[in-house]
Amino acid sequence: MKKSNFIALVMGTVSGVLFSLGMCMALLPEWNAFGAGVILGCVGMILGAITFFIWCRMEKRSFPKLNGKNVLRTVYGVVSALVLGTGMCLCLVWQNIIWGTIVGLAGIVMLLALIPMIKGIK
Repeated sequence: MKKSNFIALVMGTVSGVLFSLGMCMALLPEWNAFGAGVILGCVGMILGAITFFIWCRMEKRSFPKLNGKNVLRTVYGVVSALVLGTGMCLCLVWQNIIWGTIVGLAGIVMLLALIPMIKGIK
């Protein structure tokens, strides 16, 4: 494993944990830590962006171009993740197993469709 990939792995893991812990703190009323959760979630997002920039610099790669195609792919990925999350919420929070499974599987299929959308089919 290259040093740049290892650093990106560690920093990405830390930023993901900080973001998810912050979201749990903000969204679970039992924890009574909304303000601190929002701050911790924002720190996780900022650290994730810093991780990406550091990895690009270490790999001597240019940053992705901001064009319509990349923006559309990003929006599609976010919507797909939200659909998957909605399916999980239907199952785990609202105990609606059948619809939750259907919506969750739709989200997984949508996320899988990102692979040919980004890499292409040859």
